[in-house]
Amino acid sequence: MEINEITEKIIGAAIEVHRELGPGLLESAYEACLYYELEQAGLWVDKQVELPVEYKEVFLNVGYRLDFIVENKVIVEVKSVSALQGIHTAQLLTYLRLTGNKLGLLINFNEERLINGVKRIANKL
Repeated sequence: MEINEITEKIIGAAIEVHRELGPGLLESAYEACLYYELEQAGLWVDKQVELPVEYKEVFLNVGYRLDFIVENKVIVEVKSVSALQGIHTAQLLTYLRLTGNKLGLLINFNEERLINGVKRIANKL
């Protein structure tokens, strides 16, 4: 499956969750519902993936977790905040760099229209 097709399905699933739930809930609720929708869409999804940090050739398990990796190609980070900040983008870029993945989606469900809360982040594409 091509990466654009994957991201289209992810965004469609997120819109469906937002259509059903609306804004204002906790991140964990959106994450659980999005996981369900992604599986229903036939996508392979790994959730809460541990991400060790490599520091000077040593791998350290320091508690970082990716919300989702979809089809082993796209990292998805779910947020429910008043507004996305630069630190959210920086976090996803760091996750992309650490995993070697090329594309991530930052999805903030705390928006009146979900599409205003979707940010596509590329790492050396």
